Amino acid sequence: MNCIIVDDDELSRAALRTCIERADFLNLITECKDAIEAQKFIRDNQVDLMFLDVEMPEMSGIEFIKNVEVACQVIIVSAKKEYAVDAFEYNVTDYLLKPIQYARFLKAVEKARQIYDNVRTEGSNSLLIKQDSKLVKLDLPNINYIEAFSDYVNIYTKTARYTVLSTMKAIESKLPSSEFMRVHRSYIVRLDKINTIEEN
Repeated sequence: MNCIIVDDDELSRAALRTCIERADFLNLITECKDAIEAQKFIRDNQVDLMFLDVEMPEMSGIEFIKNVEVACQVIIVSAKKEYAVDAFEYNVTDYLLKPIQYARFLKAVEKARQIYDNVRTEGSNSLLIKQDSKLVKLDLPNINYIEAFSDYVNIYTKTARYTVLSTMKAIESKLPSSEFMRVHRSYIVRLDKINTIEEN
């Protein structure tokens, strides 16, 4: 799951970063120091999960989820319990209290992963990607192969190429292994598109 941290406190970001690195199904793609920066990032990038602080300058975390269209799951991270009622009114996935305990963190992200997997299973015949500030649905049978391209991946269909900010690991995790295979560090191919395999 592609995740981001939104927190103005450097120590809090570092603590979260350490927890995220221990969870092999989480892929930290950026850290934002405030809600304004986060708003710009999620507009242009595919994010599955956001760890969001409440007390931040200019716009609080609660104001952020109240006023900004957020398509990803949100886990609130705060030193205060009193924001929890307001947070859950906006359908957040969970609420973590600082200082973060890893066991509690793991419980929250496992809950997020279960929701993510259920959504992915329901739409298992397609892949949602972010293009020009909108989500585009690619039908899996139309994908020929995927190529690593610096910090991006190129997704090739019969008629087009889509460039997406993502890691190969993150894309691979969204594809059914019965239909796609990572054949090289830089390539994933759709198995039913293979015509020949050379020995070398």
